Amino acid sequence: MRVLIRLTVAALLVLVGVAAWQIANVPAPDPVLQPLTKKIDLIEIDKSDRRMTVYRDGVALRSYDVALGFSPEGDKAREGDGRTPEGRFCIDRRNPQSKFHLSLGLDYPHQEDRDHAAAYGFSPGGDIFIHGQPNWYPGQVLRGDWTEGCIAVTNAEMEEIWRVADVGTEVVIRP
Repeated sequence: MRVLIRLTVAALLVLVGVAAWQIANVPAPDPVLQPLTKKIDLIEIDKSDRRMTVYRDGVALRSYDVALGFSPEGDKAREGDGRTPEGRFCIDRRNPQSKFHLSLGLDYPHQEDRDHAAAYGFSPGGDIFIHGQPNWYPGQVLRGDWTEGCIAVTNAEMEEIWRVADVGTEVVIRP
């Protein structure tokens, strides 16, 4: 009988130890971030990390995962290549009626993009935006790189970016 009691106590101690270990190793929940309220002055997009970070006065305020063009390697060269352009741009328009749940247009193509494309006899493309998810896919988030060259975030993230990014905000897209 003593052996049975000792085995039961040992088993209970093991169970308590395992439970305590699991509780101690549960990651803390993500902190609830306060919404951004003041205007930003810079958006940086790192294509290789699929990350977009927004800044005000040189201070990083928030980062977001992004989806890029369906063929993201390299700089955009022509319409239909599925690449997201690289370089310095600025937001030049806002579209509240976008088919991609709000969109902020970039001033692509620049003159050198048009000249390069013309030299080879093709269009440089255009209509590059930071936008949310497709309106025809409500409530869902498309995974992977799926745009035609734009930068996509979730709809909630796009609403936050929309509130703090004005026409004229600088956008830097790095390889």
